Amino acid sequence: MTRMRMAVIGVGHLGQHHARILSQLPDVELVGVVDPNPEQAAAVAHRLGTQAFSSHAPLLDTVDAVSIVTPTVYHHAVAAEFLRCGVPVLVEKPICRTVAEANDLIALAEVAGVPLQVGHIERFNPAFEDLARRPLTPLFIEAERHGPYTGRSTDIGAVLDLMIHDIDLLLSLVGSPVTHVHAVGAPVFGGHEDMVNARLEFESGCVAHITASRITVKPKRRLRVWAAEGYAGIDFVSRKLILVQQSEELRRAGLRVEQMDAAAKTRLKDEVFGRYLETLYVDGDRKWDQLTAELRHFVDCVRTGQRPRVSGEDGRDALALAERIVESVRTHKWDGQANGPVGLGQIPRPAGWLFPPNTQRRDAA
Repeated sequence: MTRMRMAVIGVGHLGQHHARILSQLPDVELVGVVDPNPEQAAAVAHRLGTQAFSSHAPLLDTVDAVSIVTPTVYHHAVAAEFLRCGVPVLVEKPICRTVAEANDLIALAEVAGVPLQVGHIERFNPAFEDLARRPLTPLFIEAERHGPYTGRSTDIGAVLDLMIHDIDLLLSLVGSPVTHVHAVGAPVFGGHEDMVNARLEFESGCVAHITASRITVKPKRRLRVWAAEGYAGIDFVSRKLILVQQSEELRRAGLRVEQMDAAAKTRLKDEVFGRYLETLYVDGDRKWDQLTAELRHFVDCVRTGQRPRVSGEDGRDALALAERIVESVRTHKWDGQANGPVGLGQIPRPAGWLFPPNTQRRDAA
């Protein structure tokens, strides 16, 4: 098999891992890495036995596919150049800054007849992959994505940095348009929101609450789904899935606690999980990490021409919903009054201290 000639554009914190993994795939030849920081590009290239570039221009006519891991502001310009040359593109999330830019990339990929994949990596988390294969009619969903401040992705807020992962997952699971959005958020370190909560209502009747924060001491990434078929909970960090469903007896006959005698009510506490509710714990397959799975999938799509699991359209739809959430954050009325404080720039001033200044810090949740 001819090895696929690939390059990675942007080899900072995440991009260097794209390059490392691609260099290890037996059917890929990593022909170059690009970064505006020449020392970073040279260090990664030396470590992986490839060539360093300060610009992607020399690679436009020499690669079979490319992975773009630049800051979001450059996604459209860089991806568009490769797509115009007929080069398949994997671009990190979010796909672009705006829906208009995303639509342009989708059109360019369509004209070139090549795959355009978006790096929504949680679609390749084995716990989510397992859940996505099961029958599920979501009724209510909670998603939480919290992490410590890293100083990266300062060109975007928590919605496009973190929440967009769960936005994509929700759109994939529910498969229904969002009819109503209400969100609230606050900045801590700058002009963008660093923590945000959104309530989404879908045309199907499903309701979702999503929370994202990039100023939390302990990382947390989990998804909980209450569905007609039962309950599903995912811990994305441990890649574990828990499933709970009604037993055949409960589905068939139901359960009327008010009609039980005292002895039956006493037994019920011990019989809820087992006789009435069945529980299954699933550990995600750890053969590959999800970034390797995502890149492997992209390479396969380039070779076969199949549609990527996370297409340009999927990336655009996630971005469109993210824009609605950000707009809701910007227009939130803090005191409920039409002429009162609004959005990120008018957060009400503190009324006092939660605890005396300089108090010794303890472990936080």
